[in-house]
Amino acid sequence: MTIKEKFLELAFAKISSEELRDECEKIADEFAIAFAMSISTHCYCELGNDTRSYQELLEIYKKEKGL
Repeated sequence: MTIKEKFLELAFAKISSEELRDECEKIADEFAIAFAMSISTHCYCELGNDTRSYQELLEIYKKEKGL
């Protein structure tokens, strides 16, 4: 399921605002962790020495995951 689909599912969920906030945070955290793992996969050196920007790495990640 894509991140958009996860948020869309929450948009129609009948849950409290606190639960909605917590679920949104979980989705964002899962995305951030997966993206960080992707960065480490694509960067064979320390990030400071990599010529790609975080934006470029994010686009690579999104393309690979179909997001």
